[in-house]
Amino acid sequence: MRAFLILSPARNPLVHVQLRSFSSSSPISFSGLTNSNVNRRASLLIRRTCDSLICCRCSWSWRRTVSTTARAMAGSKNRADEEPPEHTAGNWYSVPELRLRDHRFTVPLDYSIDGSNSPKISIFAREVVAAGKEEVLLPYLLYLQGGPGFESPRPTEASGWIKKACEEFHVILLDQRGTGLSTPLTVSSLLQITYAEKQVDYLKYFRADNIVNDAEFIRVRLVPDAGRWTVLGQSYGGFCAVSYLSFAPQGLEQVLLTGGIPPIGNGCTADTVYRACFENIIRQNDKYYKRFPQDVEIVCDLVKHLANSEGGGVRLPSGDILTPHGLQTLGLSALGSSSGFERLHYLLERVWDPLLVPGAQKHISYYFLITVDNWLGFDTNPLYAVLHESIYCQGASSRWSAHRIRVEYESRFDAVKAAKEGAPVLFTGEMIFPWMFDEIHALKPLKEAAHLLAEKDDWPPLYDIASLNNNKVPVAAAVYFEDMYVNFKLAMETASQIAGIRLWINNEFMHSGLRDAGGQVLDHLLGMLNGRKPLF
Repeated sequence: MRAFLILSPARNPLVHVQLRSFSSSSPISFSGLTNSNVNRRASLLIRRTCDSLICCRCSWSWRRTVSTTARAMAGSKNRADEEPPEHTAGNWYSVPELRLRDHRFTVPLDYSIDGSNSPKISIFAREVVAAGKEEVLLPYLLYLQGGPGFESPRPTEASGWIKKACEEFHVILLDQRGTGLSTPLTVSSLLQITYAEKQVDYLKYFRADNIVNDAEFIRVRLVPDAGRWTVLGQSYGGFCAVSYLSFAPQGLEQVLLTGGIPPIGNGCTADTVYRACFENIIRQNDKYYKRFPQDVEIVCDLVKHLANSEGGGVRLPSGDILTPHGLQTLGLSALGSSSGFERLHYLLERVWDPLLVPGAQKHISYYFLITVDNWLGFDTNPLYAVLHESIYCQGASSRWSAHRIRVEYESRFDAVKAAKEGAPVLFTGEMIFPWMFDEIHALKPLKEAAHLLAEKDDWPPLYDIASLNNNKVPVAAAVYFEDMYVNFKLAMETASQIAGIRLWINNEFMHSGLRDAGGQVLDHLLGMLNGRKPLF
């Protein structure tokens, strides 16, 4: 009995492998193998020198004869064994009412040089469809997550905007480079790069310009016939989508923006952004304390306790130090989302341990400390802190913009002074300060790199205003009037530069509108572009 290998391509990039006996018409099949797995399997078969080959999947015996074709495909040292393939895809799997498939792409770190000379990184994307629509020819929608530095959502069921999108699209959830499963840049992985200057040289490739390059790399390999796709950008994902409109509009069928219209002026727009942001934050604090006036006293007592503690703060379970200005950063997520006010209030009402013994010393509760520890996520997503201000930079440095602009408002944001006077202590918003790299344990190893990034002044362009002025891609944007993260006035200034954009301006939702009412928001934006919601 003789045997040979049939190596036949299945749906790219999977390969179907068959072993067929000369004396039997029944093949042995291995499906879902990547090209590199096929080569390794073929090499294994070729190298066997025994008289018979026992397949590990069965008890059938084969003689040591294989086809010349298999030898040629396996080779003694195939290049596929040296470098990972450009694209591999997994098998379909399920969560309730959805089918999912994982894709991995090997892309250049630096697209400005020849691909063979650039170091490579891995990009992960998850394809999501409604159950039963795996093989249905539907258009593709790429989702770009907010951030910077956060991975795409992990669906557990068909709900929200994903459920709505899967009615019409193959949805691609992209982990932007450096996040999730896309060569994640964690504190520990970045420490493999031993010098701060080299860390900066590496980190500079993880902004919107290269996220767009990754998206185009993926599109031409994933979308049938390299067709155009729809892009949905939430928050920072919208910033990336506007970069996409600027530099690669040929890949876009339409663009949907939710709370994600960026400032696009030349130089560094961070100072303008943070001045507007501080004004927004003051208004949000006023609203908060009107809702929960009892919290004024609670926060004042807490600030005094922190300021009077040894070292000017209290140790968190992670090892971080909670200081008065660290406490103020709770406003980053508390004051800008739909349920943030309530979350902050319910946290503050459990700030103190009960006094079980008369005269016992007052202590902050462990519940409060561990919740604060987990509030912001700098330890798991350090790119958010390290690259935050750079998202506003084109050919100029940020020079710790939020820290500098805060000085202009220090009379309003001096927590210790407010606590002594019994006045409301104001929380801060979406701002990164240099002291964070001293007080947040996970960020300390990146302190020097963060300072170098703040001074870096040769950032490449993120937007092309001339291209946006001549835009031909249909664009619809949800603009939230009370958005704490993306200032309404600045968003409107940019919108005036994007030809043909349609705006849905509302104060029904906050910045988290896509998360809070995703199906409704997505349906409205699509309706603005497909004729269901006419211009007049």
